Amino acid sequence: MGELLVRHDDGTLDFVDRLKYSIKSGGENIYPAEIERVLLAHPAVQEAAVVRKRAPRWGEVPVAFVALNHPGCDASVLLQWFQHWLVSYKLPKEIRFIAETEFPRSSTGKIQRHETERIFL
Repeated sequence: MGELLVRHDDGTLDFVDRLKYSIKSGGENIYPAEIERVLLAHPAVQEAAVVRKRAPRWGEVPVAFVALNHPGCDASVLLQWFQHWLVSYKLPKEIRFIAETEFPRSSTGKIQRHETERIFL
């Protein structure tokens, strides 16, 4: 069905992302939902979307768009947070801060990655 799931040791499954939208960076597949889950677990992050950006050396790299609910947070704080949860090739190469209202959304309120990519990159 075009969806990527992770099977845990106890046999349960977690939805990761749709295969249609992945980032291919240096021969590795990166799924934005995995990066977004880590971002959304940070207490200062209200909303997040990760999209792909063309890069000469790697093909594509992840870029994170973040809306904060705590103004004291910055990119260095989030990059440090990522170090505990993601391998280095999955780290966003850029973190851009936008207002929560700037995220393009579908009629059901879901952030549209393709539109985020088109508008902001």
